[in-house]
Amino acid sequence: QVQLEESGGGVVQAGGSLRLSCAASGRTFSRYALGWFRQAPGKEREFLARISGSGGTTYYTDSVKGRFTISRDNGKNTGYLQMNGLKPEDTAVYYCAADGINDGLLTVDSGYGFWGQGTQVTVSS
Repeated sequence: QVQLEESGGGVVQAGGSLRLSCAASGRTFSRYALGWFRQAPGKEREFLARISGSGGTTYYTDSVKGRFTISRDNGKNTGYLQMNGLKPEDTAVYYCAADGINDGLLTVDSGYGFWGQGTQVTVSS
């Protein structure tokens, strides 16, 4: 099992940047692919990005491609989501999630077995 905790959220002006962190417990962090999701009020949870256990493969949804970068440091048991060019529509609670089963791209939240508690990101116009 793995436990996840996000940090790094906050309030930022449009056009600004934030880096979210996802700290994981356990000694098998590299066996888990990581995904980042977000959920805005009144909306369904949305897939943003995914990175393989080794960090060698990444996937992004179109709405964040070129603005957000997913990465990980397995030596620190931590994943990251660098967010640049933030827009008011990026306002949401952001979650990291771990998947120890599936290879390749997985965008559905039900495929991830472990979740953090979320961190709020608010982008002001």
